[in-house]
Amino acid sequence: MIALKTLVQQLEAQIPNEAVINPAVTTSTVGWQIEHALLTINQIIRTVAASNPADYKWSFNLMRTVVFFRQRIPRGKAKAPKVVQPKDHVTTATITAVLAKTYELLEVLPTLETNNFFPHPFFGKLNKKQTITFLNIHTAHHLHIIKDIVGA
Repeated sequence: MIALKTLVQQLEAQIPNEAVINPAVTTSTVGWQIEHALLTINQIIRTVAASNPADYKWSFNLMRTVVFFRQRIPRGKAKAPKVVQPKDHVTTATITAVLAKTYELLEVLPTLETNNFFPHPFFGKLNKKQTITFLNIHTAHHLHIIKDIVGA
């Protein structure tokens, strides 16, 4: 859990670069990357919290195994679902509002049961531990994109 909070703090540190764009890397701004990563964390934690642990059943998933082992998501292989895409023009104010909710929800995640889960469209049902691993990988993925955008 400490790693995810640290990654969120790294996203927060990039807020001053929210308007930066680099078409050689992506058509989205740094702000879009930040807000998308935060919206993803928020939506997944809400879903995990609402899940019924009795409905969780582990199953093997090769794609999940590879991504979790490599700790990397390949770029450009999937499109973000609409629910975790920033809705309007991304600003410091919109990011800050989503960030406040993220910090609240990060406090909820450790209190959930081991088999609360998130049904990922490619990786199958992820229990709490797997969900945290996925959120770490996903957030780091967007931090790498942000670093490439700003040229760091």
